[in-house]
Amino acid sequence: MTRTLKRAVVFAYHNVGVRCLSVLLARGAELGLEITLVVTHQDNPQENIWFDSVAALAAEHHIPTITPDDPAAPEVFAAVQAARPDFIFSFYYRHMLPVELLALAPAGAYNMHGSLLPKYRGRVPVNWAVLHGETQTGASLHEMAAKPDAGALIGQTSVPILPDDTAGLVFEKVTVAAEQTLWRVLPDLLAGRAARLPNDLSQGSYFGGRKPEDGRIDWQQDAQQVYNLIRAVAPPYPGAFTDQAGHRFVVTRARLAAPALEIANLPTGLQVSDNTLLGVCGDGRAIVVHSLLHDDRVIDTAEFARLIYSSPHSLPSK
Repeated sequence: MTRTLKRAVVFAYHNVGVRCLSVLLARGAELGLEITLVVTHQDNPQENIWFDSVAALAAEHHIPTITPDDPAAPEVFAAVQAARPDFIFSFYYRHMLPVELLALAPAGAYNMHGSLLPKYRGRVPVNWAVLHGETQTGASLHEMAAKPDAGALIGQTSVPILPDDTAGLVFEKVTVAAEQTLWRVLPDLLAGRAARLPNDLSQGSYFGGRKPEDGRIDWQQDAQQVYNLIRAVAPPYPGAFTDQAGHRFVVTRARLAAPALEIANLPTGLQVSDNTLLGVCGDGRAIVVHSLLHDDRVIDTAEFARLIYSSPHSLPSK
């Protein structure tokens, strides 16, 4: 019996895009799926490109690829229409796809999102989950709709967030979860028998993108909140920063100090105590700073002390 070949157009970027496209190329080939077009982004030279390239993977497999600035442009609609997709997939593509574009895929349009929907709909879900102190997150494949991350769920895979995990570490786990989710559901999806589970938005949450200023540390917060921010924006993200004595410092690696650590009489902010660099917080607890940047280079505790305690506006170490 001859199997009918199905076609897919894939919108993708970042590591999740690379790994999910790899799943389609590997398992999709076994199941009779052909990728007729890849739509991705031009890398932004102002951005730290620490992730893998969807465009490079598509080129290796000789898949036609376009990199439009706007997926709603008429030429994108024409290119997708010419590719005659049965399915449209979006894997960490950075723009919402217009509903008229989604309608070009009679078998459905599906997005991979980096959270356990309906929680953390919207932008940078991994960073938000770490910032809010969640103990788990995951990846969700869902139908695309007019609202972001609002369509029926096709499959989910959860991953733990350990107390000292940074967003970068969690993102690596979520990338694997996305790959596992797609691999697991793809046969039923292509066969038209995948389950559609409710995505109850009333039980979830929505968050927008984060701006550079959102990385500013508020030392009046409690130590757990400060530590969560440091973990949420640690490299490869820009890092949590603070301005002190006319200098800007970026905390790239830290650890929550034991409650018994003696910090009596130390003011909030970065301070040196017993040759240890601490971030003193509003609840009387501290974080121990293991890596600090000043002017884009790592400085040690002694250099920090010279910069801060030589300033007439600074307070001495206790």
